[in-house]
Amino acid sequence: MYDIYSSAQNDLWRFTLGKSGKRNLITIGLNPSTATKEKSDTTIAKVEKAARQAGFDGFVMLNLYPVRSSDFNALPLDVNAEAFERNLAEIEAVVVSQSKPVVWAAWGESILARKFFVAASKELFVRLEKHGTSWQQFGLLTQSGHPRHPSRLHYAWKFSPFDTKHYAKKFST
Repeated sequence: MYDIYSSAQNDLWRFTLGKSGKRNLITIGLNPSTATKEKSDTTIAKVEKAARQAGFDGFVMLNLYPVRSSDFNALPLDVNAEAFERNLAEIEAVVVSQSKPVVWAAWGESILARKFFVAASKELFVRLEKHGTSWQQFGLLTQSGHPRHPSRLHYAWKFSPFDTKHYAKKFST
């Protein structure tokens, strides 16, 4: 079903999932849930549809943290350093592979549930800036200023620029 897929730890960590295209939308959510190389889930289905509607012929789903959980609250409070670092490297590799990378910030309010989610977003802003990354949000930010998660989207919304510098300042810890 998906030709882009990388994981580790017997698939308990998922780094990438997607369908190749000439123009891929790179989406960064919070953490992976149940989607695999063979089956979609609600988030992946919505990402794929939003990408197609916006003129992308492929997509890559990534996350701020690669450890699978259908409930982010079930994740450990402390970061697994190996998972964290490898995930950041995998994200940067995907971005570098695109000639004009477009990254959809799509993690939602739950980014505040773990300090390492916020740390990952800030590290990505720095790492990806040098690659000419165009950061996007879908629809308006939430009331408290976070980019919406794909599970909360309306297809009538559109992509617009996401100000990473403002966001990083607002949510510095």
